[in-house]
Amino acid sequence: MVKILTAGHPADGRLVSLDVMRGMIMILLCAESCMLYESIKHINHSALTGGLITQFFHHPWHGLRFWDLVQPAFMFMAGTAMYISYSRKLEKGQSWASNFKHVGIRSLKLFICGVALHCFYAGKPVWELWNVLTQLAFTTIVAYLIINRSYAWQFVFAIGLLVLTEVLYRTILMPGFDQPFVEGKNFGAYVDTLLMGKINSDGWVTINCIPTAVHTIFGVLAGKLLISGKTTVFKIKALAIAGIIGLVLGFGLDLSGVTPIIKRISTSAFAFASVGWVLLILAAVYWLVDVKQNIRYAWVFTVVGTNAIFIYLFFETVGVQWVNAKVAIFTGDMLHLFIHLPLNLAAVVSATATLIAEWGLCYWLYKRNIFFKL
Repeated sequence: MVKILTAGHPADGRLVSLDVMRGMIMILLCAESCMLYESIKHINHSALTGGLITQFFHHPWHGLRFWDLVQPAFMFMAGTAMYISYSRKLEKGQSWASNFKHVGIRSLKLFICGVALHCFYAGKPVWELWNVLTQLAFTTIVAYLIINRSYAWQFVFAIGLLVLTEVLYRTILMPGFDQPFVEGKNFGAYVDTLLMGKINSDGWVTINCIPTAVHTIFGVLAGKLLISGKTTVFKIKALAIAGIIGLVLGFGLDLSGVTPIIKRISTSAFAFASVGWVLLILAAVYWLVDVKQNIRYAWVFTVVGTNAIFIYLFFETVGVQWVNAKVAIFTGDMLHLFIHLPLNLAAVVSATATLIAEWGLCYWLYKRNIFFKL
């Protein structure tokens, strides 16, 4: 645990948009952990409401929903933050090699936390590598190893990772795992049988860490651009154009039938499409927050974004295991008991109250300049 000065204004050298976007991501994830989307889903099953709320759940397989962009954005922002932090250390005289130890230790901590979370989920010791933190541990190392390379070199390397993924899925066809884009029958599922002796019932695979490293590498590229001496107009145009190209490539591969957009195995089409959306979102947030200085309400997100890993670990463990149910006792459950509020509405009230309580914890830490770092 460390205490640092908060970043309330751009004048202190921080990109407020980075903390805002990271905070937005974590609030969305926190709401999922509080069961907010699940509870809303059970209020009204009309075509309009049902179609909207499904955007907050992963697509079952072939396709793309809003919720499929959250994890890529998480990985992307990690790369952006890593490059900005690294550049500041270089300015202070710290070398790439001396900082590598710090990055390696942090990645090890992320990996351990990711494995530990699966044990929390299962309620017993398990060996599972599907958590976003175990994936981030790998992508962080990969991105850092090439952090000093040129834009072109890093871009080509990222494309190479996607080509490698395509080759692995299309050419290594093992008995029972010889259908590249079929759930549970692909190369990724086969690798999981070797690594863990099991496959994921929802189709997730461990080697997603290879193509999703592209998200972290593109995050590094974005960080390099944002703190460069280029004009703000150039930066926004570059982000927007790159985002549009990503969307064209991703949806082009999907619609042409070359490679489908599948988040659960992070196909190359998904990697392009998702990074395209993330780049466009970053361009918009950067323009609104750092360029136009719309920071009056930025603190709502910043208080969460500056303690991102802490709140993620909190709501995935203590939150799910204890806080959700205890807050429900004094909110939705009481409303149901005393004024006969329907159970489905009571669940929404409880989930919302829990989200506010966990945001309040971040606010309490923020006001005291307390930030947890791995």
